[in-house]
Amino acid sequence: MYWTPLPKGSFTGIDWAKPGATTGFDPYLIWAEADNFAGYGLDKPPKWLPLLIELAPGISVAQLKAASSPKWLHVPPVYTSPAAPTGLRYCTARVRPAFFKQIRVDGSLHALVQRFELGLPAGHHADDPNAPVVPSPSAPHTLLQGKVVGLIDGGLAFANANFLRNGKARTQYFWRQDEQGAGPAPAGLGYGHELTAADISQAMQQNTFGGLIDETAVYDQFKMGMELDKRVNHGTHVLDIACGPRTVLAQIAGVPPFPNAPPTWALADDDASSCDIVAVQLDWDTVVDTSGGSMNVHIMDGLMYILSRCASTAKVAVNLSWGTLAGPHDGSSVLEAAMDQLITLKGDALQIVLPVSNNYQSRTHANQTLSKGEQVTLNWRGQPGDLTQNFLELWLPAGAQGIEVQLTPPGQPSLPPLAWGKSGTWNTRSGKPLCALIYPKSVATGANGTCALIAIAPTFGFAKSVATAPSGVWEVKITNTQPGKVTVDAYVERDDQIIGVQTGARQSHFEDQWYDTSGNPGSFEDHPNNPSPIRRSGNFNSIATGTKTISVGGIRVAGPMWAKYSPRKPDPDASRPERPGVVKVPDTQAYSDENPVLRGLKAAGTRSGGVARLVGTSDAAPQVTRKIFNAL
Repeated sequence: MYWTPLPKGSFTGIDWAKPGATTGFDPYLIWAEADNFAGYGLDKPPKWLPLLIELAPGISVAQLKAASSPKWLHVPPVYTSPAAPTGLRYCTARVRPAFFKQIRVDGSLHALVQRFELGLPAGHHADDPNAPVVPSPSAPHTLLQGKVVGLIDGGLAFANANFLRNGKARTQYFWRQDEQGAGPAPAGLGYGHELTAADISQAMQQNTFGGLIDETAVYDQFKMGMELDKRVNHGTHVLDIACGPRTVLAQIAGVPPFPNAPPTWALADDDASSCDIVAVQLDWDTVVDTSGGSMNVHIMDGLMYILSRCASTAKVAVNLSWGTLAGPHDGSSVLEAAMDQLITLKGDALQIVLPVSNNYQSRTHANQTLSKGEQVTLNWRGQPGDLTQNFLELWLPAGAQGIEVQLTPPGQPSLPPLAWGKSGTWNTRSGKPLCALIYPKSVATGANGTCALIAIAPTFGFAKSVATAPSGVWEVKITNTQPGKVTVDAYVERDDQIIGVQTGARQSHFEDQWYDTSGNPGSFEDHPNNPSPIRRSGNFNSIATGTKTISVGGIRVAGPMWAKYSPRKPDPDASRPERPGVVKVPDTQAYSDENPVLRGLKAAGTRSGGVARLVGTSDAAPQVTRKIFNAL
């Protein structure tokens, strides 16, 4: 058993096996080139790569564009439009291989670009055109004044009666990011399809029979039938809680009054119940790829789209009930830093609200502090029949150069341990990687310390060309070889399926004899004296740990306060050592369960009059969005 050196990048041209070559890069970009982009549904590199870029302090997007060529870098015009706050240091871009030459020490972009993350979905149609589309000049949009609810989600039923005002659409602007759909690409972004309130209202009028709107026909007209033919859709449910015709209960089933009780179907007269809406439906491949492969690029573009349709004086509350599990968890990812700066530059005119995740019991986080000579072995269970890749991130604080990582595949001898700055792949006889350990000295995906990424191929595939890794327990042995104590956090990336869609994803997790899965009272939270490295505390939405965004946990109307699946505060595991800046507790909380038995909350189904119950902190976040909006 041996590690194969990383290959030369087929897109970037970087020889990743050279000493120091991986330093400062996104390890997912390195893995993508190692497996020839197979994890993204490709068998060869794309023509353009989408990135989320952070510029150096004092550098503007205009300066980036001026130092580049449109032949190898395309930044959507929205980032240099009046919608972009002055001083914004973040943008998305589509780049060609020449970009990676220009970020070298002697290149034109070396002093301008600070770091960047890859943002490629499982299906690449929105991000791999023959050339990025530069939008044609169009009539200026009427910018929205006053207060606006922004939503970034999937499955948005904008013709539902809960999102109408006097029979017409409240959704003033709707951007569907993928290639399916009707309507022009929005000016300033150049991909997807945009609808206005006039477009939506006209389609509803054309499909009204006997005084009733045929909503199915409306969505078919806009080529949205595939995602909106289900009884319940996540985005519709969330939007209804955020700004549907709702009010709050004073009392439920005889329990004492709750000042923040969950929404009901009673009519509301608050500002949110009749407000203007700007909605972004994420690219469908972003929605189904729950690992967040393209999430950062599409969320950033979505935020800029919402701001571009609002006047500079408008006040906007954005609900973003989305997220992943792996990441630095200290607010230093590129997307979190970008959202923080947007909020800072917009002042009190922009608020972004996110859920804290539903993974408190999922066994996707481990934490251990190691002195010199100490080691911990994490048992990472890869599921059989998993059609998707799996990822484990080991986050280390600055100065942890003495940490070695050794990987043992299921039923195989151990691979040699790799130290700080070393990387490799374990390949099939034909040279296809089954797994990789990519351990740069520093990474682009977090600003503090570094991350060792373990990537594993699917455990099953229908095509003979798919390299499949063994299922079972992968042993990850982490050893501290140098003086001093080092706290290591291990995060398994999200890999589940969304409502009503079969992708073949199966969530991997940690296993340990000391982790309590009995279901007895007290078994649903961490106990400081439990020796298990697997910790519930720290299972947290990895894009919700910024300093300016608002994270929301889920509580119950009746019964024990916290929903079992939600991170909570105070943290039951607060005495355990942590890396500097790690966020484990929500900023605030709202209802996501009615009681221990009746989980979730009711909100709008896909069609008007329909009611559906969904479970999770995605129900809690829009309640806070609504309160913030009403107070703007």
